[in-house]
Amino acid sequence: MLKAHIRNAFLSHGINITRCVETAKVLELAHKLRPLDCGIELIRIGGDGDGGYLLPNDIEGIDYCFSPGVADVADFELQLVSKGITCFLADGSVDAPPIGHNMFVFDKTFLGNRNTNDLMTLQTWKDHYLPNNDHDLLLQMDIEGCEYEVILNMSDELIRQFRIIIIEFHHLDLLLTNHFAFDIYESCFEKLLNYHYIAHIHPNNCCGVVTSNGIEMPRTMEFTFIRKDRVCSVQPVSALPHPLDRDNVPSKPPIILPQYWMI
Repeated sequence: MLKAHIRNAFLSHGINITRCVETAKVLELAHKLRPLDCGIELIRIGGDGDGGYLLPNDIEGIDYCFSPGVADVADFELQLVSKGITCFLADGSVDAPPIGHNMFVFDKTFLGNRNTNDLMTLQTWKDHYLPNNDHDLLLQMDIEGCEYEVILNMSDELIRQFRIIIIEFHHLDLLLTNHFAFDIYESCFEKLLNYHYIAHIHPNNCCGVVTSNGIEMPRTMEFTFIRKDRVCSVQPVSALPHPLDRDNVPSKPPIILPQYWMI
């Protein structure tokens, strides 16, 4: 009990005293997460700062996007509706999207791993609006760390229905220092990689980088996935950032990923 009390006291002051994750395990996961050139041109949807994402130019035939996490930016969704894609938005922290549009469908609730008064699963959300729809969908998720429980709650069938998935992953520095977090995060990534390739990664420069045992880990990164059946061949990306990448926070230093995130 005393050890737990001391540990919590350290953590409350931002000091992590857990044993670091083995370097080999972190590098092995980074190798799995390297982006691949899938032979499809990447395009940028959204603004030039935060809220803009790179995704494969393969959205024709997608009629709906699910986009949990709204806050004060909806440039991504606004550009999608200009292409005829209806956007379902959800965020319990705001009363409405920052921009109104008749192709926006908004729910004031959070996403999670269960259904409560202010929480719902992605499956429940999808079934509420598209109960009999089995066509390809698009998912863009930025929900401040809750993405892991949402992914673990998703069925394989639901994952496969999303042709393109864009997720901002938070607290990635825990991959270096926390064995429990490493196992959870790795399970999430492997679940997605069963059916999708990683087409792009972009470190969000909002929160900086943590270094441990010579490994640099951005705290927050945006990942773009494309379903494997949409791709004919893949090869490792040899250079990042992509020409269309933009810093999320122009006033902060950019983050350049080391080579072990690529070839």
